Amino acid sequence: MAQVELIMPKMGESVAEATIIKWLKKEGDKIAADETVLEIATDKVDSEIPSTAEGTLIKRLFNEGDVVQVGKAIAIISTDANASVESAPEVKTPASNTSVKEVAASPVKEVAAIDKNSSSGKFYSPLVRNIAKEEGISMSELDNIQGTGANGRVTKNDILAYVPNKGKQTEKKSEAPVQQQQQQVQAKETPAPSNNGAAHQKPAITVGAGDEVIEMDRMRKLIADHMVMSKHTSPHVTSFVEADVTNIVLWREKVKKNFEKREGEKLTFTPIFIEALVKAIKDFPMINISLDGTKIIKRKNINIGMAAALPTGNLIVPVIKNADTLNLVGITKQVNDLASRARAGKLSPDDISGGTYTISNVGSFGNVMGTPIINQPQVAIMAVGAIKKKPAVIETEHGDLIGIRHFMYLSHSYDHRVVDGSLGGQFVRRVADYLEQWDINREF
Repeated sequence: MAQVELIMPKMGESVAEATIIKWLKKEGDKIAADETVLEIATDKVDSEIPSTAEGTLIKRLFNEGDVVQVGKAIAIISTDANASVESAPEVKTPASNTSVKEVAASPVKEVAAIDKNSSSGKFYSPLVRNIAKEEGISMSELDNIQGTGANGRVTKNDILAYVPNKGKQTEKKSEAPVQQQQQQVQAKETPAPSNNGAAHQKPAITVGAGDEVIEMDRMRKLIADHMVMSKHTSPHVTSFVEADVTNIVLWREKVKKNFEKREGEKLTFTPIFIEALVKAIKDFPMINISLDGTKIIKRKNINIGMAAALPTGNLIVPVIKNADTLNLVGITKQVNDLASRARAGKLSPDDISGGTYTISNVGSFGNVMGTPIINQPQVAIMAVGAIKKKPAVIETEHGDLIGIRHFMYLSHSYDHRVVDGSLGGQFVRRVADYLEQWDINREF
């Protein structure tokens, strides 16, 4: 009987593990080659894992919520037409060479299940909860671990650092001097001035009759953490420029049908904006950087992230790698491919990693401008607004005239630790210049 191991695939250079979200096939189910068996999630993107062979799923080696290392077997598929679940082999664990069936029969320490949200309001990732369960760490212990992640979240490194000292921690004295207790009470009762920059307690939330409580999905939680982290990390400044993009609008209208016929691709405004961004980044390379402590990392590659809204309402940022090596046709193909796969949930972790600068098209929602949040660890991001017709003064050799022109706003948010107003303002102005100088007779 031929048996095939379904392996947790490599999903990107920086991805070493993934969490099993949902099994789509049960033990005993028939599976076709390339048919989706389960859904997984990494810190970057959700993915589907297809079967590498046709046959019967005879063993699922992990449960939903388990975190699995890349390269490990996650299921066993038999290619025998008469295969059954009973024919599944006993799987040996690397640590003790003990079979799964033996482990199931042996007594184990009872550990209370770790919920993803504690009563204190802290959120724990599947990986942290899994480690806590294996190490017998209770929810109360988890709540006392000082987290180094965003908003004090306990990370994998935090809990692993805690494990060797587990049981050696001394209980804090419950009684404090009367004076200290009075100081603590006074500090709690006295609100901090609103202008002193001190951290504030989260407001108490009450749920009224008829209110609906909706749990964030996994991606929305990641987005929320990333946005809060970015605002805490970078002092944001935003500069605005209005650009006359009339030539671009007229040129696109003139060539878009022939472009689609020749290239098999729809020509949107986004590739044009990205081309202008790349030219400006070449002029101002200190926009294409990251900050590591006091060290500035000047990026060699120009990798443009493009924020894309998903059907779920969540946001994802696929990346056009080495955009400076592509012409307008190449950028267009990349933009359309990444946008299509983003909507279909087919992006890989590599597709959304490595960005050095991000563009967000708020104009697609009818907004004229926005103040985007920097996509860390980048130091700048640009929002492009809706294109609107406006009356404008047109300078000609025969004098000034009033005419109808197409305008749009560019909003450039940047990290004021390393990008001053001069650089941030000149950069967005240069992008506008490239857009305004568009050759209406340009060939594609």
